[in-house]
Amino acid sequence: MDKSIARQISEFAVNLKYEDLPESVIHEVKRYLYDSVGCTYGGYHTKDVNIIRDIYTEMGGAEEATIFGFGGKMPAVNATLVNSLMIRALDFNDIYWKEDPSHPSDIIPAALCTAEKIDSTMKDVIVAIVLAYEFEQRICEFAVPGVRERKWHHATLTQFVSPIVAGKILGLTVDQMVNAIGINGSHNHTIGCPTAGKLTMMKNTVDPMSVQSGVFAALMAQKGFSGTEAVFEGKEGLMDVFGPDWDLGKLLGGLGENFKILECSMKAFPTEALTHTHLSCTLKAVIENDIAYDEIDEVVITTIARACDILFDAHKYEPDSRETADHSLPYCIAVAIVDRQVTTNSFSDEKLNDPRVREVIKKIKGEASVEFEEMFPAKQPSKVVVKTKDGREFTEYLEYPKGDPREPMTMDDLVAKFNALSSELLTAERQAEIKEMIFNCENMTARDFMSALVV
Repeated sequence: MDKSIARQISEFAVNLKYEDLPESVIHEVKRYLYDSVGCTYGGYHTKDVNIIRDIYTEMGGAEEATIFGFGGKMPAVNATLVNSLMIRALDFNDIYWKEDPSHPSDIIPAALCTAEKIDSTMKDVIVAIVLAYEFEQRICEFAVPGVRERKWHHATLTQFVSPIVAGKILGLTVDQMVNAIGINGSHNHTIGCPTAGKLTMMKNTVDPMSVQSGVFAALMAQKGFSGTEAVFEGKEGLMDVFGPDWDLGKLLGGLGENFKILECSMKAFPTEALTHTHLSCTLKAVIENDIAYDEIDEVVITTIARACDILFDAHKYEPDSRETADHSLPYCIAVAIVDRQVTTNSFSDEKLNDPRVREVIKKIKGEASVEFEEMFPAKQPSKVVVKTKDGREFTEYLEYPKGDPREPMTMDDLVAKFNALSSELLTAERQAEIKEMIFNCENMTARDFMSALVV
């Protein structure tokens, strides 16, 4: 390999232009931008977002970048963390899961906040967002098996992508971009515990922290700070430290031939991605057969082994926080059975203590399937068997959830999701105005774009 991995990535990123993007890709960027902005309105009232926003507001600093919805400006590096967490807070933003999971939209604020700082255009932001999805999704397929299987969190992957996105906006040279990747890739290796066992606010925050530090790394590189070039393949680099079995072709092959954003998925439920096919199966069985929660004798969920590990451990049967509940398949299935829907309200304190949910959750069992594991990640299979007290049995099987590229969210689906997330903050007229703006944003500046989103 004549050129380092970071240099090959940097050359592609630096040279990509808006004019290189097919209209379908530009439109898809706008769809994910619309979905992500909706998620920020949903995250507006969350405790974790407001804690960090309060800390940075007290700190003050240069007024460089706007906070979604709230308005008010703070240094771009600080605003990146708040804005990324707002997208992430409800676990309702996008999902790409191959060897590793990720949420590429977490990285969108790395583009928007730096673009506000230097008064860049939304065309530049669109290109940077394409790079966010391109390399976040590619790096999810780089390790075989993924770093999640090696007990690391996907923020470990985001650390290599966020400086590319911020660096593109800042106009870094190839050498500077290589340095930015090397800087950020040296210090954001995140252990898997934020998404294991009993979950805390860190579950949604570690990836935004990796996004934030990517902006800082790009600013460092712009000033001449150096970083390790062989951060991927060098001695004690990512590939050395994290073990063998890497697919370099998945990371670098065919760059520019197709764009990975077209392969990403959206979320129809505000829950961990591996719950979605199971929720769709369960809702289908319960609604079509009109099964009441108090008729349930047992529900058996057949899934892949890693879903059993993540979603069925002991803590998931007695969740006491939103973060644990939305990663608990027993809880999510119980809510779906009781309420016949799963929404952001499904994780309120009141719902966490709903005696009906507590009754049903004990009746839900998970079993791992070797056959299903072999089908994943090309498919996300689920088999749900609902048994009633009077001896009836209902079985449903699906291979991928709503929001998957094979069954994408329609525009009507996206509008319904956006409006539900923003209904407490925006009038119907404002909701329609923001949708229109986002889908025609290419001729705006980032500053005008962000100011138009303020509540």
